[in-house]
Amino acid sequence: MPRRPGLSVRLKLTVSYAGFLAVAGALLMGVVWAFLLRYVPDTSRGLLGISPNRYLLVHTFAPAAAVAMAFLLLFGLVGGWILAGRMLAPLTQITDAARTAGNGSLSHRIRMKGRQDEFRELSDAFDSMLEQLESHVDEQRRFAANASHELRTPLAISRTLLDVARKDPTQDRGELISRQQAVNTRAIDLTEALLLLSRSDRGNFVRESVDLSLVVEETAETLLQLAERRGITLDVTGRATRTSGSAELLLRMVTNLVQNAIVHNLPDGGTVTVHTEAHGGTSVLRVENTGRRLPPELVSTLIEPFQRGTERVRTDEHPGVGLGLAIVHSIVRAHDGTLELAARPAGGLLVTVRLPGTP
Repeated sequence: MPRRPGLSVRLKLTVSYAGFLAVAGALLMGVVWAFLLRYVPDTSRGLLGISPNRYLLVHTFAPAAAVAMAFLLLFGLVGGWILAGRMLAPLTQITDAARTAGNGSLSHRIRMKGRQDEFRELSDAFDSMLEQLESHVDEQRRFAANASHELRTPLAISRTLLDVARKDPTQDRGELISRQQAVNTRAIDLTEALLLLSRSDRGNFVRESVDLSLVVEETAETLLQLAERRGITLDVTGRATRTSGSAELLLRMVTNLVQNAIVHNLPDGGTVTVHTEAHGGTSVLRVENTGRRLPPELVSTLIEPFQRGTERVRTDEHPGVGLGLAIVHSIVRAHDGTLELAARPAGGLLVTVRLPGTP
């Protein structure tokens, strides 16, 4: 928004310092006049012809007081200008850093030296904000690049299938249609996952009281056939655990966690345990599964978008789009909760979700 030019803060502080010093000098002169000269006799010849009278003192004192006031004003202007410059120097650094960040360079940091004060606190807060903003922008750039790549793949496959159908009329049309349907389904799933991830990141949803235990039961009923088909035992325990949020997003969160636990499991004879409990003012959801041992460096990357965890056991039946745990993390964050992933010593993964509880 355009603004009219005005006085700088340094000039305002300088005038304020000089004005304060001049007022203080004037008050001092007034005190001298009121409490000293009032007791001096006001005669033309002085006291017994020896001591000076008020008339002589005033005419002698007034020019000296005027010179002193002028000196105080000049001293206040010069000293105020220097002091204001020294005091506002840190603010100039912060302003330069803000302009640099506004031009697109988020890697610059102020790192102001010196002891802790208000300007240092502002500088540290600004550096922390730039660090988080840079990290967020880099994450969004990577996400956009990965999303573009993931969406381009099914489109390229669709174009190839159409070229084959056009150039080879003898090709089995049923097989082409089946493959095209599978590719379109994957593209639709990916698009819906991206939309859901964007919605949960914005956090624009209506909050209501949700019982996580009921959400878990509904998820278990939906995924029971998948677990039985893979030979996985699905065990649900716990009691009523209420939180505040979107029932639809929380259902997707639990569904993604349980489905991942089923798909990334042992080829046969694995288990998935889902437990809910209320601990103090926190609602806790734990999803634990069996599987191969996971290296810590892999576990720390599973919540990043399009990280499919290629070292985990899975089948081609659910290839996924690499957004399952990323969506879970986004939903948990939108509900002011925390998400913890830990590799089990015996193999598999333990996922713990903590959300604010409600009575």
